[in-house]
Amino acid sequence: MSQTEANGEARLQAALVDLLYRQSYGAMIASIVVPWPVVYVLWGTVAGPLLLTWAAAIYALTGARWLLSRRYFQRASDSPGFAVWARRFTLLSILWSLAWGALGWIGFVPTQAHLVAFVCIVLTGMSGGGVSSVAAHPPAHARVLLAMHAPFALRCLMQDDPVFDLYLVLQACLIVVSLYYCRVNYRSLKETVGLRFENAALIDGLKHERDRATAANHAKTRFLAAANHDLRQPIHALGLFAAALAALARKGDVRASDAQGLAEKQQAVIASLGGLLHGLIDVSRLDAGLVSVERRPIALMRLIQGLREEFGGQARDRGITLRAVPSNAWVESDPALLKRILDNFLSNALRYAPGGRVLIGCRRRGDRVEIQVVDTGPGIPADQHAAVFEEFTQLHNPHRDRQEGLGLGLAIVRRLAGLLGHPIALSSLPGKGSTFSLTVPLVAAPAVQPAPAPQHVSEGLGIMVVDDDLQVLDAITALMASWGHRSYAAPSVDALCRRHDEAGAPPVDLIIADHRLAGGMTGAAAIESLIGHLGYHAPALIVTGDTSPERLRDLAASGHVLLHKPLAPDLLQDAIRRAVGEPLRANGAG
Repeated sequence: MSQTEANGEARLQAALVDLLYRQSYGAMIASIVVPWPVVYVLWGTVAGPLLLTWAAAIYALTGARWLLSRRYFQRASDSPGFAVWARRFTLLSILWSLAWGALGWIGFVPTQAHLVAFVCIVLTGMSGGGVSSVAAHPPAHARVLLAMHAPFALRCLMQDDPVFDLYLVLQACLIVVSLYYCRVNYRSLKETVGLRFENAALIDGLKHERDRATAANHAKTRFLAAANHDLRQPIHALGLFAAALAALARKGDVRASDAQGLAEKQQAVIASLGGLLHGLIDVSRLDAGLVSVERRPIALMRLIQGLREEFGGQARDRGITLRAVPSNAWVESDPALLKRILDNFLSNALRYAPGGRVLIGCRRRGDRVEIQVVDTGPGIPADQHAAVFEEFTQLHNPHRDRQEGLGLGLAIVRRLAGLLGHPIALSSLPGKGSTFSLTVPLVAAPAVQPAPAPQHVSEGLGIMVVDDDLQVLDAITALMASWGHRSYAAPSVDALCRRHDEAGAPPVDLIIADHRLAGGMTGAAAIESLIGHLGYHAPALIVTGDTSPERLRDLAASGHVLLHKPLAPDLLQDAIRRAVGEPLRANGAG
């Protein structure tokens, strides 16, 4: 039995014991009422003191059962377990049954048949109620029945009259039937309690899903509101810069310095817009489960030294003292994803601690190591620790200055840490700085580190481009030409196939397709059609502006490399190099 099953069984048994105590009140009420008519009927035939002693014993044991039940329902959280309470209940139930069974001995008057029948009826009724009260606990079933009927059965065996043999047969039948129904009731109670737990679990699950959906809806509303603002701002700025450039052009020749200044400002705005869109895409890719993890041993010495060199210039520009305390330890993680988390930690620390100090170091935690980034910045209130890992949350950037980031970095960190299974933590107080940390499992250092494979750079490639946006098509054609590639571009598959044939059907090394094409055609479908036209396989890139997790999952399932708009030229060039990293020239084309 697994631990989960064992916990479930223990919970079930505890609930049955609770039911055991709750069902005992009916038998206790009968024990208070029934002795009086019994004493009345038997008075004068059975010795009065004996009857009164018997009744006192019944009331004493009934009182003991009531006190036990009260103690059970008032028990503290550290009281004995359910098994102890079940044994206490069983013991008192057996003693109580023996007291009632004593009536079958003292009230047995062989010469008074009607009194024998009366005692038999009383015992039958009390045994039915007594056994029903212990139905939730099988170990008590037979014991309670035998304790109540054994004295009467012994008196019957001591008689010579055959009618008492009939009483014995009736008692035996009663005991067998009672035991049978006890088992049936026990199974029914188990199923009922089990169903109650299942229903409670389902209700809790539904409440959890409802709360998740509500939280997701609120988060989506807040996310879209913030994204809408941060998308509108750079587009608004671009429009103003374009209008300024057009106004200068209408006045005559534009000075080179003016044009260059406006161009640089436009490039900065475009970079900001691209950063936001790529951040949104990263969030969507993580939510869609499209980020793969490639774990391998990582030398912390090399990782931390690389981070110090990479962020050293930025730290100097901001007047920050950046210290790194390397470690000889090796950890297991995805190198790219781990570095991205630490990049975000360091970027935040440098952004919010100008003129201060930033430290990156490690602490061993048993079989793990905690990588910490400590800064002397303004700190974060305790009630905002969880909020800083949400999208578009920037506590120290109330004016939404895009130069100070967009508030997506730590949201991506939270998702990456969850994907890697590396716990993240934040320790901070206002005015005392902050410590962001990540806990990673330790591993033994590998014997030999493989050297990275050299990257193949291809030039003069034949590239097919299909995009129904003519401006984009012209721009990418010009870019391919500037890189020395031969491009064959058209807004549709049919037009592209004709253009390729008119050019003499030269070899094609790569296909670049937009995801949304005219006529409802997708990039994946266009690639399949173009491969069919070529007669051989060519690697392909799909360019898309979609960010929904569901759509990204569908695109990833196509098996083609996925690129996201706006597409930076260096990213496109890198994707082309990786796509044709090995000779793919179709020697058997046609």
